[in-house]
Amino acid sequence: MSSAERADKQPVRRNRRNPEATKAAILAAARVEFAASGLEGARVDKIARRAKANKQLVYYYFGSKDELYAAALQATYSEIRALEQELDLRALPPRAAMVRLIDFSLGYLDEHRDFIRMLSDENAHGARHLRDSDMAVRTNSPLLNLIAETLERGVAAGEFRAGVDPLELYVSIAGMTFFYFANGSTMSAIFGRDLTRREAIASYREHIVALVLNGLRS
Repeated sequence: MSSAERADKQPVRRNRRNPEATKAAILAAARVEFAASGLEGARVDKIARRAKANKQLVYYYFGSKDELYAAALQATYSEIRALEQELDLRALPPRAAMVRLIDFSLGYLDEHRDFIRMLSDENAHGARHLRDSDMAVRTNSPLLNLIAETLERGVAAGEFRAGVDPLELYVSIAGMTFFYFANGSTMSAIFGRDLTRREAIASYREHIVALVLNGLRS
């Protein structure tokens, strides 16, 4: 019997002093594993080893690999939405608020390629882990409200045109930023231009800022 198999047969021992720390370590390890291998390719034993936890604890706290995957997705979404809330768009003039939202989306995806891989994997599964998630609705609604308020302020100031749908605007910004990093390697190969360079990313940032602001202009 291998050492991994022997560990699996040991009785579940909870960290009675800090079970939340154990759960957090498992969740962090799961995000790394799922981002690297997807739901189908991820291994619970690898997650347990990375978290330095008994494999049975993974099942004890999260029930199954599928439920752990859902929890990892929710944690990832909660993180990015919490950071978006900290942008404090209300404190900025409308145009500056839109630029900050674009910069955040571009910067976050540039630094968190794991989010891109997890989101792509979840889309491949038909978003079945997020479709019925109350968390997904709760975390997205405040952001859309902030965008709607920014649009209203821009219209009132004579800077933005009326009738822009907040969700469509968010999808447009997310699409332009997500696609760039999700497909940067293939586009670089196809077009013979290295889109992964810092200079290329900075140029693309200026491009999408101009597109969005001109599209919103009154």
